[in-house]
Amino acid sequence: MEEDLDKKTILIVDDEKTIVDMLVYNLQKEGYNTLEANDGEEAVNIALEKKPDLVLLDIMLPKMDGLAVCKRIRQTLNIPILMLSAKDEEIDKILGLELGADDYITKPFSVRELMARVKANLRKAEITNKASQDAENGVKVDTNVIIVGDLSLDLNKFEVRVRGEVIDLTLREFEVIKYLANQPGQVVTRETLLEKVWGYEYYGDIRTVDVTVRRIREKIEKDTANPKILITKRGVGYYIASK
Repeated sequence: MEEDLDKKTILIVDDEKTIVDMLVYNLQKEGYNTLEANDGEEAVNIALEKKPDLVLLDIMLPKMDGLAVCKRIRQTLNIPILMLSAKDEEIDKILGLELGADDYITKPFSVRELMARVKANLRKAEITNKASQDAENGVKVDTNVIIVGDLSLDLNKFEVRVRGEVIDLTLREFEVIKYLANQPGQVVTRETLLEKVWGYEYYGDIRTVDVTVRRIREKIEKDTANPKILITKRGVGYYIASK
């Protein structure tokens, strides 16, 4: 298929042909260009040469696993990376995020949920890049900001600050903290967060919420053992402290 330079390009990395074919079909139907790689080494080479706008990256790959691929790509390119992982790869999913992945989706996944994740991460990247360019050019933009105590969220830039310092969050982490910050002091259950932030397919995978909250705390709290911003209500859920 001839590449349309006006379209966003997605690199699909998976060694299962049926999954690649399904993703190619659905992504192209949504108006994206696609690139394909079936092993880790090929994925790194294509990513660095073609510089796609987003990578869909399976964890279990020949030659070089998805975690190593993620790390290699992230060293050079600042593009969204979405990890694809099976249910029993919980630890790998977490490691993937620590190595620089922006998001993950669990196999088997719904095409609708995957497309929503792709669009959301591309939009975040686009807005973040534009905000950075505007700042460099001295352009001022209207802000849509939530401020709770030391925490500040700029919804236009997908940017979080704690005590004035910019915190680098993944899209999913941003969505969690945004949902909680919109109702400071109000305890939100893990089930509600799964429903509102992750979507219905993830219902019941409570550990996903706990892991994400732990990662957010590592980034925003001075002392993760004694958090002052993102608080646990034991046995119930989480809330943002209203100061």
